[in-house]
Amino acid sequence: MTTQVHIVGGGLAGSEAAWQLAEAGVRVRLSEMRGAGEMTPAHQTDDLAELVCSNSFRSDDAENNAVGLLHAEMRALGSLIMRAADANRVPAGSALAVDRDGFSADVTARLAAHPNVEIVRERIDALPAGPAIVATGPLTAARLAGAIGAATGADALAFFDAIAPIVHRESIDMDVCWMASRWDKGETKDYINCPMTKDQYLAFHQGLLDGEKTEFKQWEKDTPYFEGCMPIEVMAARGEDTLRYGPMKPVGLDDPRTGRWPYAVVQLRQDNALGTLWNMVGFQTKLKHGEQVRLFRTIPGLEKAEFARLGGLHRNTFINSPQLLDATLRLKSAPHVRFAGQITGCEGYVESAAIGLLAGRFATAELRGETLTPPPLTTALGALLGHITGGAETESYQPMNVNFGLFPPIDGRRKKAERKKAYTERAVADLQAWRASV
Repeated sequence: MTTQVHIVGGGLAGSEAAWQLAEAGVRVRLSEMRGAGEMTPAHQTDDLAELVCSNSFRSDDAENNAVGLLHAEMRALGSLIMRAADANRVPAGSALAVDRDGFSADVTARLAAHPNVEIVRERIDALPAGPAIVATGPLTAARLAGAIGAATGADALAFFDAIAPIVHRESIDMDVCWMASRWDKGETKDYINCPMTKDQYLAFHQGLLDGEKTEFKQWEKDTPYFEGCMPIEVMAARGEDTLRYGPMKPVGLDDPRTGRWPYAVVQLRQDNALGTLWNMVGFQTKLKHGEQVRLFRTIPGLEKAEFARLGGLHRNTFINSPQLLDATLRLKSAPHVRFAGQITGCEGYVESAAIGLLAGRFATAELRGETLTPPPLTTALGALLGHITGGAETESYQPMNVNFGLFPPIDGRRKKAERKKAYTERAVADLQAWRASV
């Protein structure tokens, strides 16, 4: 097969870009180093689109939430990632969570079966000479990262991202824990709740502060964390009550044994379709593995917890996209190369895939000698793209999830709920108009 576009990286963004190109009749070479004797510090398999952190795509509410709106827009544009997520959904209330193994296997199988996609297990150390999309994610291999640095004339930025532990369901004591929705929102009871008294919480908080942590290498010490994926012990260090107003918030969660809210609560969310694995929500951590086992087993209901995966820490790299990329994700200094996914500085599974979707569509139009106008800034896709390609300040650029703060303001004063709905209604209309015009 003669390659028309070379995609480097088989994560969510690279997989989505490959699908969009292939479905448009473009022949794609998808290079993924996992499976060629290479592995990253965070991945465990060589499947495409492996989920290395949470199994949640976050809210699926398209009327009141920006990420839910992004889900809907991607579905409307034939997203492979959203199709696989919907097919491998597990209970999570109003959130979209997936069976991580089933999801990745689904994406891999669909791409492997596509006649326009050639999956090659190989490490790429330099930017391709022809049309390409670089979607190597936050764990870009050192040699390619060096080549990107040389091409951009700028140093790569970096931050730390942390992984939450996963617990075997059968090891959780349900005589102590109970099922409820996230902070008691909605009718479903999709989360396991582990209650804490004040004394238990304070002892746990101190344990987070005192526990032995992963040590940084010299070159990692000044790397900032991403606020949306903060290690729990870093949050704990910000104050005694920080966790009780964050991931351990007990609001609305009546303990059936007391009829009252606990002082704090640890919640777990289903991680696979069988319901045998549950991840600790908001418990990303850089504690050493032995410390995690010891400390997390002090949580009521988890005294005999067996862990399918312990938390971890890895370094994420991304480029200064507002400075380096044009409005269609092309590298200004080498416009035959586009970037997509987390390496551009978007944060989150869905956001990463969304930028891959757009990169694939932009590349398709260019091969056809056409110009694809970016989606309106009033849409979730357009707002995210606009932030990456020029809306953000270059001097302080940091990874960002999609949120209504990236959208142009709505005219007139409205209550919060009305404002969110106004954003989504405008976005739906503007996306439909954009699709009709391209």
